Amino acid sequence: MMPLQPVLLLSAALFSVGIYGVISRRNVIGILLSVELMMNAVNINFVAFSHYHQSSVGQVFAVFAIALTVAEVVVGLALVILLYRSQKDVLVDGARALKG
Repeated sequence: MMPLQPVLLLSAALFSVGIYGVISRRNVIGILLSVELMMNAVNINFVAFSHYHQSSVGQVFAVFAIALTVAEVVVGLALVILLYRSQKDVLVDGARALKG
């Protein structure tokens, strides 16, 4: 059985890269990709703990989280398309003008 610590370190590294991407990016697509990295880090934790405890509950949660992530990406990309059509740009600064 593979030890749990390297997997958790990988997950923490992916989550940290995702947080850095969300904080530092101004491009909406980059922010969405960074959120995807964070969600994949969470899924790695679910599967790792599921494997460690010899239970399939974590894998079920991972599949559910993947489904939620896909729905989030669909809504996010729809907003990006709306932003691009109205502003001809996908930077976060342009999204502030959509408040109304």
